[in-house]
Amino acid sequence: MKKLLPFAAMLLLQTSLFAQTTTWKNDKMHSRLKFTVTHHLLSDVDGLFKKFDVTITAAKPDFSDAVFELSADVSSINTEVEMRDNDLRSANFFDAAKYPAIIFKSSSIKADGANKYKLTGNLTMHGVTKPVTVDLWYRGTKENPNSKKNDAGFKLRGTLKRSDFDIGSGTPNVLVSDEVEIEADGEFAKAN
Repeated sequence: MKKLLPFAAMLLLQTSLFAQTTTWKNDKMHSRLKFTVTHHLLSDVDGLFKKFDVTITAAKPDFSDAVFELSADVSSINTEVEMRDNDLRSANFFDAAKYPAIIFKSSSIKADGANKYKLTGNLTMHGVTKPVTVDLWYRGTKENPNSKKNDAGFKLRGTLKRSDFDIGSGTPNVLVSDEVEIEADGEFAKAN
């Protein structure tokens, strides 16, 4: 019996630790996944993905141990110009028929100031997976007056190179910038 007590205590501790992990899902009405490129070195062109899902799992209330997972539907790309959107979906750029999703899964999160983090993970686009690091700002947690549950807010910013993912390799950088600014902003509701 004495040998069973430490084992039972350890099992109880592990169970309580796992029970504290919380899952959060993005509120689609209050979340955006945007990008910006420069056209002809003269003007910025903005776009967004209208369909995407993000899941966050974390045990700590400041999200300093959070894991972020994102999946975006490439065919939902929208720059408000149908001809350009069709070109971006084509094999000239994203090739949505062959590579229908953009996937990101974080691998580490490191403090970078008050409520600010460097979020690193693997990003897969156009069949290419590369590690990326972006800036993440945890904007806080508040009770949602409608659901009476807590919502959390985050803003993410970073810069990628489309050439790293072989996107638009036939398009010169003077026509469409190689550097692509990304920005995500959203509210997340507890899923459990």
